[in-house]
Amino acid sequence: MSTPTSIQPTVSQPATPVPPGFAGAPDAPASPEQLLATLERTTDQILGREDLLMKLRGPRPLRIKFGVDLTAPDLHLGHAVNLWMMRALQDHGHTVVFLLGDTTSRIGDPTGRSIARPVLTEQQLRDNADSFLRQVTRVLRSDPNLLEIRRNSEWFDEMGVAGLLAELSLVTHAHLVSRDMFRSRITASTEIAIHELIYPVLQGFDSVALESDLTIVGSDQLFNEAMGRELQVKHGQVPQTIITSTVTPGLDGGPKQSKSLDNYVGLCAAPEEKLGRLMTLRDELVGQWALVYSDLPLEQVGELDRRARAGGATARDAKLDLAEAIVCRHDGAEAARRSREEFLRVFSAREQPREMISLELAGIASALELVTAARPELSRNDARRLLVGGGVELEGRRLSDPEELVDLVEGQALRAGRRRWFRITQRTS
Repeated sequence: MSTPTSIQPTVSQPATPVPPGFAGAPDAPASPEQLLATLERTTDQILGREDLLMKLRGPRPLRIKFGVDLTAPDLHLGHAVNLWMMRALQDHGHTVVFLLGDTTSRIGDPTGRSIARPVLTEQQLRDNADSFLRQVTRVLRSDPNLLEIRRNSEWFDEMGVAGLLAELSLVTHAHLVSRDMFRSRITASTEIAIHELIYPVLQGFDSVALESDLTIVGSDQLFNEAMGRELQVKHGQVPQTIITSTVTPGLDGGPKQSKSLDNYVGLCAAPEEKLGRLMTLRDELVGQWALVYSDLPLEQVGELDRRARAGGATARDAKLDLAEAIVCRHDGAEAARRSREEFLRVFSAREQPREMISLELAGIASALELVTAARPELSRNDARRLLVGGGVELEGRRLSDPEELVDLVEGQALRAGRRRWFRITQRTS
């Protein structure tokens, strides 16, 4: 096993804001019991709670394992729940060990998958690692004594066949195939590759290599991290505590936040985009989102929930207060204030936003060509639906016929979606 070394981020990061009133800020240290209560606000379950409390009372800073699968680098507010809990611990001097799973990502975590994941190239892994670092340090402190960055290739590249077989000998086949997802694939006669089957052992060994005291994960990772506890005991270590975090429905009330379902708020989205998306949240979810995604006092969370359930303008204002609080937590008070003012100016007074994305086009184009140029992430069918549904306006005039030809002029304002504004600029040769 390699000797732990600190590999610091090479990407430049903005100063991480100290969330106003957030429990655990350096100028207001909390007791171990208070700190644990802060964590429990957004916790689903804790495996080893009393062990964690004893560790928090001890003199040694905890090592908090934060492992990431490099196959999915786009983070949203759901991921930030874990980051804010780790931030609270950092504020009390504990160290987050940010583990880039460069070896295990070559396998791909089978969690939640009915088929094997594709294998990433080395360049994709490096690019995704850089993206992760830029995003997580928007919340986590990047001080070298509070954030240690590791790669699990450090130990797996040195382990060799004999070492791998020694680890595998500590785990039974029956235990591995007891996972729900594997049982489902066996029932469906879908093949399970051996490299997928041993993934939990590899992730579990990460906890051994890092001498992890605590890990904070989604509930879907409980099996893998519990494997870490078992392997730690077999290696003579104190088992890590596992915290699984609270998961909320997405903005639309459906499944949890997902980019593919477009029911999420991006962690790195602009403040105005965050606030605009938050204003689409269903009224009945305001209280739940306030509890999980804001650091507002619990009595204020309850008040927002009551106001949101009243409906009408009262609910809208409650949602606006929540949106401002969440943007403030991530981007600062001034950005939150400006975002709120811009939202009210654009959507309540029905004015155009002051800043728009520049869209270089000239001459005559069909309405469909205009939308696909502005929104390249949309398929042509989605662009047609946006037009027919009344979601596109050019200089305040609704475009609903995809084949309509429009004369594009410098400075025209295009709205393609509820909150997507563009300014037409002429192409320069």
